[in-house]
Amino acid sequence: MIRRIICAITIFIGLQGVSAAADFTDDSRPGSVEMAPLAVVTGKVAVVDGRTLWFPAERLLVRLSQIDSCDLVQWSFNPNATSMTAASLAPVPCGALAKAWLKRTTGSRIVHCDAIVDNHPIGLTGKCRIGSRDLGLEMLRVGWARLSTPIPQDRRYIEVQQSAIAARYGMWGTYVLDMKEWRGKAIDTTLGRRPQADINLLRERGSEISPPFFDARRQPKRRDR
Repeated sequence: MIRRIICAITIFIGLQGVSAAADFTDDSRPGSVEMAPLAVVTGKVAVVDGRTLWFPAERLLVRLSQIDSCDLVQWSFNPNATSMTAASLAPVPCGALAKAWLKRTTGSRIVHCDAIVDNHPIGLTGKCRIGSRDLGLEMLRVGWARLSTPIPQDRRYIEVQQSAIAARYGMWGTYVLDMKEWRGKAIDTTLGRRPQADINLLRERGSEISPPFFDARRQPKRRDR
């Protein structure tokens, strides 16, 4: 009997761990697990979006590990850019701005990536840098990316993201839908996607990740009294 109870407890704990891990995007992995790079990629790059680089010489796509950013056609919304009587919020092209910042950071410089193969469709994810400048860390610093893993290998990733949230840099100053939720719900993912499509998704949101949502909940229900 005791042995059966112990087995049941062990299974329950294991299931709890699986449930917690499912809350993060698909490249989540414990920071304590070191994985040797299977490919070292170096060269000039073209920026695909706020987290993906294209190495034309090697014909390889590499996704920045442990971070996520708005998809290229995703919109967020500035809560302060319109009057209270405006029909809608001012749209912010968070996906395009994330790409623009990464493009500005890389420019024509040589990028070095320690890439590993995983189950992501593009095949490679890795930690990329220009000299000693970590590109993932840079995107977190300016608020155009967020962590996609609960325990990043580099503790600075957590600290930098917390600072960006507190300062409301980038997407943290807007109403933005969680990227994983956006990908699961967005139907039109073409370059012609309109801001209204993301307004509609925000109305049926399942999560709130940015400070303006919490600000809105603290507002009085009416202002005429």
